[in-house]
Amino acid sequence: MVFFTPIIMKRSKKAIAFILIFTVVFQLLAVTASADSSNVVTLGANISEQQKADMYEYFGTTPEKVETIVVNNSDERKYMEGIATDAQIGRKTFSCSYIEPTESGGIQVKTANLTFVTSSMIASTLATSGIENCNVVAAAPIAVSGTGALTGIMMAYETASGKELNEDQKEAAVEELVTTGEIADSVGQEQASALMNDVKQQVIEDDLTDASKIEDAVKDAADKQGVSLTDEQIEKIVALMKTISQYDYDVKALKKTLDNLEGKGEGFFAGIWNSIKGFFGGDSDGGIINDTKDSVLGSDAVVNSTLDDIKDSAEESGLWDKITAFFKGLFGSDDESGSPSDSSTESSQPKSDSTSNDSKKNAVDDNSSDSKSSNNTEESSDSSVPTEDGQAQ
Repeated sequence: MVFFTPIIMKRSKKAIAFILIFTVVFQLLAVTASADSSNVVTLGANISEQQKADMYEYFGTTPEKVETIVVNNSDERKYMEGIATDAQIGRKTFSCSYIEPTESGGIQVKTANLTFVTSSMIASTLATSGIENCNVVAAAPIAVSGTGALTGIMMAYETASGKELNEDQKEAAVEELVTTGEIADSVGQEQASALMNDVKQQVIEDDLTDASKIEDAVKDAADKQGVSLTDEQIEKIVALMKTISQYDYDVKALKKTLDNLEGKGEGFFAGIWNSIKGFFGGDSDGGIINDTKDSVLGSDAVVNSTLDDIKDSAEESGLWDKITAFFKGLFGSDDESGSPSDSSTESSQPKSDSTSNDSKKNAVDDNSSDSKSSNNTEESSDSSVPTEDGQAQ
């Protein structure tokens, strides 16, 4: 007869719990690169040869491993003229991107040195363009607004996936990015992104096409975010959402991306498991996003990622401490309580939106160095953030 000691029983329960959790989460994380696609890099036409080398190094790849597209100002103007101001479009292109189409998991984005747009804004607008699954890195060798980044990303996705996006939806995506960025100037980037995502999800899920009902949805979302909008801003959002309501979206696919951004649903738990694997030294999902090397762009680079947003959401709710403590308990000694310490909880305070606004307004570029300023001669000598043409805002 076999006798089970309390210690063996305890370890058996832990092992069973781990296997069950791993099995469930593994099903959520069946994110693979599309078999018939290739990764594509876009480079801004006005960056120097050294800056091109820097961007490949930052992306964690080489010209030989990817297809490369050069994006110029004419490409950006094709979609942005009539939507963005001439100052927002600029005359030069510095934004670069790296795209990996995937078969599931929604849209994940990382940005670096882009100050007008965030990873959440780009992910949401890519969903508007008709993209359902991909990993994206959007960056520049110097701090720029990033208003033109979306154009290059959409061009790269079409090349990488072999799928053409609807031209009208691409224009709607650009309009959404510009509108969200403008609203962020008055209410903050996080609130603006959350507001637009809330309205868009309601419009698509509830099939709202009537302007008055869309306006109600906008006002409800503003109340939810605790922000005040002007009549002009409300009208602009309503017009945009009325346009978006005309297109046929896969509601499930769109919801997956928006859930990723809001830190809830399947995307939330997938992101948590992603962070836990990284915590214990394993490879996390996110594909090419994990290959990026932030040190290449310098310590002043403004970096933002939808993967980090998911973890931040868990930390703010206190769930991150509980989950990591549980997994530590599975592998730790039997006398460890596994409960999160007070100091751990205190270190996970939510980031205020004023922080993102400060970084947006005060990001420092590296144009003092020869390797990163050769194409930025039009920029003024102060440290304010340049737009796509390199001129200070």
